[in-house]
Amino acid sequence: MATPSVRSRSGPAPLVVESISEQLYTILCERITTGVYAPGSRMDPQAIAKEFGVSRTPVRDTLVRLEHDRLVETRPRSGTFVTRPSRQDVHEVCQLRKGLEWLATGVAARAMPLEQITDLREEAVAALRAAERGDYEPFFASDTRIHREIITRTDNSRLIAARESVEPFVYWLRVLGATGPHRLAGSTRRHLEILDAMAARDIEAAQEAAALHLAEVEEWTLADMASHDIVT
Repeated sequence: MATPSVRSRSGPAPLVVESISEQLYTILCERITTGVYAPGSRMDPQAIAKEFGVSRTPVRDTLVRLEHDRLVETRPRSGTFVTRPSRQDVHEVCQLRKGLEWLATGVAARAMPLEQITDLREEAVAALRAAERGDYEPFFASDTRIHREIITRTDNSRLIAARESVEPFVYWLRVLGATGPHRLAGSTRRHLEILDAMAARDIEAAQEAAALHLAEVEEWTLADMASHDIVT
């Protein structure tokens, strides 16, 4: 029996993926992490079920998964709400990333082909130029790719899974934070330092730059979110 698809009332085409719950998770996760659902806003299970023409069960399963990802929270006798990230959330995510990516950068500095490093570097430079013109999407894509390919180079399935478990939250924090030139330029500078050290096979320098980068990301994210009255 074929799995029925979820149809959004805002779009004409049905979506075809593994299951209704998987489809709902993808859609609602994207809405949260791109800011369609603002931090603190209420998630109405009945309205979600009605919008997509599904029962309450897959909606409930999806909200449980989003709560596991720390993207929503359930308050007794109040309902489910999009999380308002706390300073502790930002610290924990960045601390986890620092530990995982420090290790992964050391592995990548030994094993990543020079051609791949060069390609990542050229993309990072081009993304910064685009950001200077007001187009931030190439930077987000480059940033995601650099960190993902460094992690993937470890060929450690558990490490990769641990990093992927916080990916939605990482993307969300990036969107919630400001996209000011100071942050993009600073991140690009660290990216280039990491990649140049990797190209030189300087493991210590690459790991040091990676650790410093994540420390700066935490500092900048907290400052950006506080300026938008988001972080608690």
